[in-house]
Amino acid sequence: MKKIVIASDSFKGCLSSAEVSQSAETAIHRIFPACNVVPITVADGGEGTVDAFVSSGNGCFVRTSVHNPLMEPIQAQYGISRDGQTAVIEMAAASGLTLIPVQKRNPLLTTSYGTGELIKDALSKGCSRIVMGIGGSATNDAGTGMLQALGYRFLDKQGRELTPNGENLRYIASIDESGKMPQLHQTEFIIACDVNNPFSGIEGAAHVFARQKGATDFMIHLLDEGLKNFAAVIRRDYHTEIENIRGAGAAGGMGGSCSVLLDAILKPGIELILDFIGFEQTIQNADLIITGEGRLDTQTGMGKTASGVLKAAQRQGIPVIAIGGSVENADYLNQLGFLAVLAIQQAPLSLADAMRPAVARNNIQQCIEQAMRIIRHFHIKR
Repeated sequence: MKKIVIASDSFKGCLSSAEVSQSAETAIHRIFPACNVVPITVADGGEGTVDAFVSSGNGCFVRTSVHNPLMEPIQAQYGISRDGQTAVIEMAAASGLTLIPVQKRNPLLTTSYGTGELIKDALSKGCSRIVMGIGGSATNDAGTGMLQALGYRFLDKQGRELTPNGENLRYIASIDESGKMPQLHQTEFIIACDVNNPFSGIEGAAHVFARQKGATDFMIHLLDEGLKNFAAVIRRDYHTEIENIRGAGAAGGMGGSCSVLLDAILKPGIELILDFIGFEQTIQNADLIITGEGRLDTQTGMGKTASGVLKAAQRQGIPVIAIGGSVENADYLNQLGFLAVLAIQQAPLSLADAMRPAVARNNIQQCIEQAMRIIRHFHIKR
């Protein structure tokens, strides 16, 4: 084997994309010491998106003070391109679910205000293009918090300004744009979005995603009612049917509000990231690509990192092996085109033990080493 590319998503809550690559590279070199191993940090618009952008050599990190989903002050980072024109932002960095303890998660109260602060900081530094991944959010406020940070005001029937959160969506009667940042008129917004859910309804933001953000059945009812009200305001004042926008329900309605109020383009996250980092050029002449994520299942084929890597590889006829902490429905994944899908677990373990970084690193190394031994055997026999 002369060239192997490693392009795995992070194993959420356990290892970053770069850490997965390091473990796999160690195993490859045990069997093929002279192989040119090319590790590439990738992501699908959620956690790791900024790392993928910066590690490709396209930019640098910027840290700034923002507010988390409960309006507590935190530090968050994003990326800015070398020419200073493009900012790459992860919604999760400021408005992510992991920023809130389980006992405090409540999408009626959480706000995306901190994400707006990241955008505001980037605009103040002269960026004219915002690329934003919206995975992993703790919010269901239809992006109203983000928009408030950018100068929008959301008013009730009496003209009083509302706190932008999920609970108050049902009271919004009008949107005041008079104070929005003037830079927004000259800014291009591209949203990395890997779901196609509508804004509201049984397949919408609240019903599908709010429970994992801490919502009860009653909260989900209130949130969906609020989304429907917000959609009605958009329909009346912007003459746009937000429900017809694919992905409008992403990140608690953030996809829809960005599309309408910021004229954003919604694109599959992994396609956006791979294009950004020049993936197709990097993998040329590779003998094999190794990809993966924490769990491989039917969702893998629906816009996740591994499927995006596979599609790019198939265009160049490069075989792809996928590894995961667990594998479900391997037959389906093989039908997608993966040469093999491999679970890294070496023995029965509790989830807590399996997600210990040291254990996961060892499991990845053992899994990849065994795969390389098989490849070496048949390579020698040829």
